[in-house]
Amino acid sequence: MLLAPVSVDHPHAGNAVGIRDKLKAATAVAHHALDERLSGFDLTARAHYRRFLQASAAALLPLEAALRKAGVAAMFEDWPLRTRSTAITADLNQLGGTVNLLPVPSEPLGRCGVLGTLYVLEGSRLGAAYLMRVAAASADPRVRAATRYLCHGSGQGLWRGFLDRLEREPMSADDERTTIVSAQQAFALFAKAVEAA
Repeated sequence: MLLAPVSVDHPHAGNAVGIRDKLKAATAVAHHALDERLSGFDLTARAHYRRFLQASAAALLPLEAALRKAGVAAMFEDWPLRTRSTAITADLNQLGGTVNLLPVPSEPLGRCGVLGTLYVLEGSRLGAAYLMRVAAASADPRVRAATRYLCHGSGQGLWRGFLDRLEREPMSADDERTTIVSAQQAFALFAKAVEAA
C-alpha cells in the first residue's frame, strides 16, 4: 500500500477470514489504483509530503467524523487509540498545510458501514509503516518531525485487534454487501482526495 490493507495471516478460521477475503477482492482494483497515484509523491520532499498529508486528511477527517457520528466508540472501546485526526492535523500545522474536507455520503453509517470504513482506515496502518521509513529518511528535519500520522498506533496491534473484532461480527449476505460498499466508498474518497492534490 500505501493506504489500504495488505494480506496478513490470521490465526482464526471462520467468518472474519471470509469477509476479509471478500473485502480484499472487492477493493483490489481501487487499492492498486490508489497505490499508483500515491507513488507520485516524494515523501522526502517537504512540498510533496505536505500534499500527501493534505490529501490524506481531506478523506480521513470526514471519515472519522462519520464514524464518530455512527457511534464507533460504542463498538470499539479503544477508538480513542485508533483515531488519527489529531495526529494528522498536528503534522499539517507543523508544515503549514491546509485541508479541504471532502463530503461523505449523507446516509449515516450503520454497524456494517463502520466495519467497512474501518477496514480501509485500520488497514492503512500497514502501508504507513513503510511510508514512515521513507519520510524518516528525508534530509528535511521538518518532514522528519511531522510523522505523527504515519507512526500513529505503531506496535499497538490495532490492525490485528480490528480483525479479531471483525471475526466475531455476525454477517448475513446483506451485511457483507453493506460492509464491502462502505469500504469501496472509503477508497473512493481517498482516491478523490489524491486526485485533487
